[in-house]
Amino acid sequence: MSKLINGIAASDGVAIAKAYLIVEPDLSFDSSETITDVEGETSKFNNAIEASKIELTKIRNNAEVQLGADKAAIFDAHLLVLDDPELIQPIQDKIKNDHVNAATALNEVTTQFITIFESMDNEYMKERAADIRDVSKRVLAHILGVELPNPSMIDESVVIVGNDLTPSDTAQLNKEFVQGFVTNIGGRTSHSAIMSRSLEIAAVVGTKSITEEVKQGDMIIVDGMSGDVIIDPTEDELIAYQNKRERFFEDKKELQKLRDADTVTVDGVHAELAANIGTPDDLSGVIDNGAQGIGLYRTEFLYMDSQDFPTEDEQYEAYKAVLEGMNGKPVVVRTMDIGGDKELPYFDMPHEMNPFLGFRALRISISETGDAMFRTQIRALLRASVHGQLRIMFPMVALLKEFRAAKAVYEEEKANLLAEGVAVADDIQVGIMIEIPAAAMLADQFAKEVDFMSIGTNDLIQYTMAADRMNEQVSYLYQPYNPSILRLINNVIKAAHAEGKWAGMCGEMAGDQKAVPLLVGMGLDEFSMSATSVLRTRSLMKKLDTAKMEEYANRALTECSTMEEVLELQKEYVNFD
Repeated sequence: MSKLINGIAASDGVAIAKAYLIVEPDLSFDSSETITDVEGETSKFNNAIEASKIELTKIRNNAEVQLGADKAAIFDAHLLVLDDPELIQPIQDKIKNDHVNAATALNEVTTQFITIFESMDNEYMKERAADIRDVSKRVLAHILGVELPNPSMIDESVVIVGNDLTPSDTAQLNKEFVQGFVTNIGGRTSHSAIMSRSLEIAAVVGTKSITEEVKQGDMIIVDGMSGDVIIDPTEDELIAYQNKRERFFEDKKELQKLRDADTVTVDGVHAELAANIGTPDDLSGVIDNGAQGIGLYRTEFLYMDSQDFPTEDEQYEAYKAVLEGMNGKPVVVRTMDIGGDKELPYFDMPHEMNPFLGFRALRISISETGDAMFRTQIRALLRASVHGQLRIMFPMVALLKEFRAAKAVYEEEKANLLAEGVAVADDIQVGIMIEIPAAAMLADQFAKEVDFMSIGTNDLIQYTMAADRMNEQVSYLYQPYNPSILRLINNVIKAAHAEGKWAGMCGEMAGDQKAVPLLVGMGLDEFSMSATSVLRTRSLMKKLDTAKMEEYANRALTECSTMEEVLELQKEYVNFD
């Protein structure tokens, strides 16, 4: 009998495939066990080593194809560990001499090596400690007969199931095989949800218990439009959802007719529909969905997909690829937004009680700690500027002095490059992301100094409502249409226009079909969203009358006191059928 679980619809589409669980497996064992069959236990250990070698070789070869030689080199190091007699021999000796099981021998010997290497000042040796830790976990799993999840090795149609997916997890997913995913935690604006929309795969988040309800290999249906997840569906349910999936693709095909159309309202008002991306690989989705620019390039994925700080040249090549790929259309590049749930293994971040309110994004960039990293990024962006229409955006700005400090670095590095004889475009716009209420309230002052302001509603709503967007317990507070949020947004747009500047939005609200009429009414200039939302939004805008939407927005701002009232009022002005 099938089982229905409800969550939050995070990314449109229907996925029907086997479940692939990404959960930390149980690697516990009895360390007090005394063994009598020494030969058998040694053989178990040797077999685990060989199985790990075969597995790592596959992962290494796959990494080289998918991610490049530098990523493959990590696994080369792991394979060397498995061939090191100075590590292997002591483990075999411990089984033989102390009559302990293979798991205990492995754990005791590798712990000794890890402790020694970690105590050294040499960075190379510290890295070897990490290699031994990773490898020993893999060997232990084979000894215990437990399978370690490895999303990069998926080679059949699956639905990923996990507590949550980190940005680095999602970066490893192969769109060819991953049909969708389901998580225990998160909301529509969690990073896993945002990435699923970039990858154009169905997703449901915030189910609370999916990892407990589903087993590895169970057939599963994910409805990213309703938030329903069905485990072990019946034949009738399979047929019904296969039909729904086909209708979804037919609707997408119909929307494709608008790919090259202008974005214009009933009364002839134009708007710019842009797309959000994480890597240059996302460009095909941007172009296929007819976006008129990129309103948010999340450059932190350059850092997260690298084993060390990406060099100036590596960054230059990535920015150049995106600017050239957009063929003269505007590209808004957000400078490094590390922090919160986006950590770098090679960058020592302080442990914080509230990392989302802590040392992150521009706060790192303009600090002594992040200065070199920031200057490298700015130089790479400036060099790439000659290849397209570049707009640079600083994230997490609370104070004018923060913007001025970042702008000063920009001006210094621009002068340095010009002095070196390096060409830099003379039409680069420099703006800020408005995601902190303090900046939204002071938008009139910021507007005097910036070239543009783009509203990051994902964090703006979280900070305004004091509600963690990843916490399903307070998800009722995550209200994009609450009048308090609408007033902040309206304040930013009006402040920008008063100074002759443009205002955009790069949070997920920009592609929210219920929010679009309000944003049109407030006069938002640029809407940047997941590429998959562009055509649907263009279709909706063709039905909207700007004057009517302005009336609706004004009434929502002045007459409504709750989100429910705003949505009820919408029925008088918008017909979504």
